[in-house]
Amino acid sequence: MSNARTARFSRRGILAAGGALGLGAVLAACGDGDAKNGGSDSSAAAEASGPWSFKDDRGTTVKLDKVPANIVAFTGAAAALHDYGVQVKGVFGPTKTKDGKADVQAGDMDISKVTVLGNVWDQFNVEKYAALAPELLVSTTFDDAGTLWYVPEASKDKIAKLAPSVAVSVYDRQLTASLERMWELAESLGGDMKAAKVTDAKKRFEEASERLRKAAKANPDIKVMAGSASPELFYVSGTNLSVDLEYYKALGVNFVEPTEKAKEPTGGWFESLSWENVDKHRADLIIMDDRTSATQPADITEATWKKLPAVKAGQVIGRSAEPILSYDKCVPQIEALAEAIEKAKKVS
Repeated sequence: MSNARTARFSRRGILAAGGALGLGAVLAACGDGDAKNGGSDSSAAAEASGPWSFKDDRGTTVKLDKVPANIVAFTGAAAALHDYGVQVKGVFGPTKTKDGKADVQAGDMDISKVTVLGNVWDQFNVEKYAALAPELLVSTTFDDAGTLWYVPEASKDKIAKLAPSVAVSVYDRQLTASLERMWELAESLGGDMKAAKVTDAKKRFEEASERLRKAAKANPDIKVMAGSASPELFYVSGTNLSVDLEYYKALGVNFVEPTEKAKEPTGGWFESLSWENVDKHRADLIIMDDRTSATQPADITEATWKKLPAVKAGQVIGRSAEPILSYDKCVPQIEALAEAIEKAKKVS
């Protein structure tokens, strides 16, 4: 992922603070190592009293006696499930801003109605988690090892003993693949996938994608750079690992590609530039990481940034570097990019 956090931490995370915790009763879970790219054995019509199983993107099949009701999820995943009518009990990951409002990654969730187990990287209150009597943990994964995003390395084993987990991959694939997997998970958990707002969102997604395809085809010379800022560095994202950028590229968007991608432990997602060298790449349009962990364009004071042709032309828009995996939340991102490309002037 291309942001300040991944410059400081590896994708697998830094060891969290340890400590002895009373974890309560352990919930049993069945899993197997089936091949990847499986699906759910349940349907939206499955009753809560019936058996439930789901094969996730790690190739692990979770089997339970009934559809899980006490669900805890990474904030972005919880926001996606919320859009499909599946509510969670607790969340972990960016949920509240400093002023107590909902973080951008919380989507339309009412954050006052969920237990926040951790709001920042490497923070996860295991005792609170145990008190929720969790039946399922849901997160995304950003690597081929299936590492659960925002689950601390130091406490992952304690967390795993309390409930089985499901991972939806957002690694090295297009956005549509991850959207389909979240759809399947939500359906298996009882989401109403035939609700008008759900089917309408999927239709709007398809229409927005076609608009972006046409915009890119009509403006092939417009170079787009995906960036993320921190006080110390500017990060240029490559398109080969991020689900949204891979999808946009497949639709024809002409992206700036980093010439020197970061090596492990940051994972090869981006190129790090000093602010003195922020003009290394020529771009007509810049899409900037909108997460609260990143410095936002309005707060960038470096003169080199302000001199960039795209910045001077006002051709800078936001980008959800961790898209909420519901069609409804992805539509505005695609529409905004399509409109920006349609209106962009060649300035590089």
